[in-house]
Amino acid sequence: MSDTDERAQGAVIAPVLGGDERGELERLRQEVVALRATAVPRPRRRIRWASLAAAVLLVLGCVGVPASVVAMWTHNQVADADRFVATMSPVILDPAVQSALTDRISSEVLAYIDVEKLANDVVDSLAVQGLRPQLVDGLRDLTGPLADGVAGLVHDRVGELVASPEFTSAWNRAIQVAHQEANDVLSGQAAAIAIEGDMTVLQLGGFIDAAKQRLVESGFAAAGKIPEVNPTIDLFPASTLVRAQTAYRGLDAVATWLPWITLMLLAAGVYLARHRRRALLGVGLGVVVGMLVLAAALMVGRAVVVGAVPEQGVAAAAASYDILVRFLYAALRTLAVLGLVVALGGYLSGPSAGAVQIRSALARAFTRLGRGRVGRALRSGPVGPWVHAYRGLLRGAAVGLAVLVFILLDQPTGRDVLLVALGLVIVLGVIEFLGQQPESPTHGGTTAAATPG
Repeated sequence: MSDTDERAQGAVIAPVLGGDERGELERLRQEVVALRATAVPRPRRRIRWASLAAAVLLVLGCVGVPASVVAMWTHNQVADADRFVATMSPVILDPAVQSALTDRISSEVLAYIDVEKLANDVVDSLAVQGLRPQLVDGLRDLTGPLADGVAGLVHDRVGELVASPEFTSAWNRAIQVAHQEANDVLSGQAAAIAIEGDMTVLQLGGFIDAAKQRLVESGFAAAGKIPEVNPTIDLFPASTLVRAQTAYRGLDAVATWLPWITLMLLAAGVYLARHRRRALLGVGLGVVVGMLVLAAALMVGRAVVVGAVPEQGVAAAAASYDILVRFLYAALRTLAVLGLVVALGGYLSGPSAGAVQIRSALARAFTRLGRGRVGRALRSGPVGPWVHAYRGLLRGAAVGLAVLVFILLDQPTGRDVLLVALGLVIVLGVIEFLGQQPESPTHGGTTAAATPG
């Protein structure tokens, strides 16, 4: 403040303040100046590196969850022939796939049996033997409908064959052989697979033979004249195998170690987090988001696959894709439910107002239950005090047992996750109910003193 301003202010204050008041005001001004001179500058907020590391680990772990799911599913389909057959076997049961195979096999059979030409040859033979021209002309008019009828008969018999259990067995053998050949190519154990041009194909020779046998047994002897043929159905571009060879070499290691690395990242992130319950909530929601992203990617992949096939094969391609990725969808749903359960557990154990109210309501309910005859018996006996003393250890053991049960389940579903979580909640409730504090010794002593001896 300048001297001019101070004099002006003094001129205003002078008529109002007395001598003592002016002295006190000056003293206060001097104290303010002294405090400003000796004030310590506010320290700059330091970065908590543990929290930053926790955030990075949690993000990497949440990203690793969908990557682990895809890696394990791909590894199981590529390296495990039995798993691949179990995945692809239901494809042949789909009506759209059966219709497509029936049409293809029927057209291949009829390509080697010209029914109309055979009928015309028979009519010509009859004409040479002296059959009246009117009858010859009438028979020639029937060759077209006869050929259509035979084509319908062939289609029906082939359709029955495709829907039969023996065709399903032949289908399983065919895809197992195709998988083994593809696996040999990917692992470098074989030099070639069933490839025609730029496409990897499924060979239909065995199916054609089965169709020939079925037609001959049905009375269509002409089917026995079909030569040994081996038509094919395109599966996917052969260049896909070449590109996949490099990825295949690292697939075993990725599928084996990535899930464990992901779990360690998440565990380390929760451990280093400043607010662990909040971190646990973030892990659960992160897993759910990752599964939603993976589901969206599968939907986009379905659109791409279906859009790449001709219009007549759209239904079969869509059905085949849905069956192929059904185990992946099952794992996706299971982990999404597990993420929701973890997020709910993190929320209910946190300090938010809603969580505190829920825990308080449960505590009041257990307190009311403990006031009954059973509660008094537990407090006076050995069980209640023992459970109360070790309730923290018992809770941890219950959580560990629930995790172990989930790990040991073979292909757990979302329902299994909910059942395990419900069982854990029930066990924790039982521990809370059994853990009764022992009766106060002072209360017992007072009672004993008041009782006449």
